[in-house]
Amino acid sequence: MPSPGTDPLVLQATPLGLIGRDGIALAADAYGDPSHPPVLLLHGGGQTRFAWGATAAQLAGEGWYAVSMDLRGHGESAWDDAGDYSVNAYVADLHAVVPQLSAKPVLVGASLGGIASLLAEGEDEASVCAAIVLVDIAPKIEGSGALRIIEFMQGSTDGFASLEEAADAVAAYLPHRERPSDLSGLAKNLRLLPSGRLRWHWDPRFLLAGHGPKPGQEPDRLRRAASKLRVPTLLVRGKLSDLLSEEGARDFLDLVPHARFADVSDAGHMVAGDRNDRFSAAVIEFLREVRANA
Repeated sequence: MPSPGTDPLVLQATPLGLIGRDGIALAADAYGDPSHPPVLLLHGGGQTRFAWGATAAQLAGEGWYAVSMDLRGHGESAWDDAGDYSVNAYVADLHAVVPQLSAKPVLVGASLGGIASLLAEGEDEASVCAAIVLVDIAPKIEGSGALRIIEFMQGSTDGFASLEEAADAVAAYLPHRERPSDLSGLAKNLRLLPSGRLRWHWDPRFLLAGHGPKPGQEPDRLRRAASKLRVPTLLVRGKLSDLLSEEGARDFLDLVPHARFADVSDAGHMVAGDRNDRFSAAVIEFLREVRANA
């Protein structure tokens, strides 16, 4: 069984089926020993569980049971019959999933996953997690950065003719990131349509008005939730992020005085993908402290 110090390269993901609100099927990958303390990794809107693969393996090598889950309507998780991709739906899924783990997990949430984590913990009278890591998300975000994300997602609704075309779109959106020579990782985030075209692995209704979350919505609600956080908290920001500014990070730290903060250089909003080494190191350092103080 993996133990602290285990080489993460030898760890293999185990498929795991989880159940969200109203029985919706949620796909996940688990790394490490199920008897170890759990860490639940929640990706951002439009991403999949594969965004966390390298980090999850490293966490398992540190003695955690790392579970990376596809949010509803994303990856291999089920699409909601009614197209409900509201923030409340993701919060409800999280409340349904947590009891399926062996103990209260550490929640690691990026963007949409972070919003769901923040609301689930900050709005519940009984704590749902052992600690929380918010990745490039806070109550105060930059509207221009949020708009750029939406424009990128809306610009690819017709799909792509090839993996190379999809890689071109990503490179234009993330010019600071080196374009990979191996596109197999990108392929995991795409699904093949009957027409032969490739499109991102999420339900198109996620972007429709009235169905999906709206970036920057309900900032007062998020601020109230943040102010009620009592569990160990880490905010990770990409130093190049156009979504979470330094001002937005300071605002969060004022709301949550006990929170730790990590500013990852050479990383934008997609922190874990841009500089996974530095991101994982920051999270692991934080979790070592959580474990030492437990």
